[in-house]
Amino acid sequence: MSDGAKHTLDPTKWVDLYADYLFNYAITRIDDQELAKDLVQETFLSGIKGQENFRGQAAERTWLISILKRKIIDHYRKINSAKGKKEVRMNFYEAGEKKGRWIEERVPQSWGNDAEKNIENSELKNALDNCIDNLPEKYRIVFLLKTVQKYETEEICKELDITPSNLWVIIHRARVQLRNCMEQKWFKH
Repeated sequence: MSDGAKHTLDPTKWVDLYADYLFNYAITRIDDQELAKDLVQETFLSGIKGQENFRGQAAERTWLISILKRKIIDHYRKINSAKGKKEVRMNFYEAGEKKGRWIEERVPQSWGNDAEKNIENSELKNALDNCIDNLPEKYRIVFLLKTVQKYETEEICKELDITPSNLWVIIHRARVQLRNCMEQKWFKH
């Protein structure tokens, strides 16, 4: 902020102002509506509990998104922790002078031929570009502005005269169509 003023928090308005945005953010990363709702509620609760940590340097929504990001990361850590611990034990020596070193047969190997990888990456990019080109025009524009060119939601909404909720519905639908297209054009051949 150029005038030196600090942002403030108003938890009484969070649900009205940010619930939909936070839910849409979570659902695109979790793909489970109930869990996304729970994470948004946990975000609000953590925000209320941690108000004294808010320094006013970021906007309220930005601060809440950072809390939600941590909640999502914690969720994935929790579901992967047991699996990860097993993999670590299986991949490393547990005792003796080699403790903590890679078990020889489990050392990560080179992927091999870089030319083959480059060709595959090029083919993947072409398939993805083709799928993006086949999106309905509004979906394609919103998807590219938000995910590729990294425009802020407010900028896109103002430019295209749409609401933030509408933007996130469009993004979700575009991603679903892209996933279906890529499954047909890339993963099934």
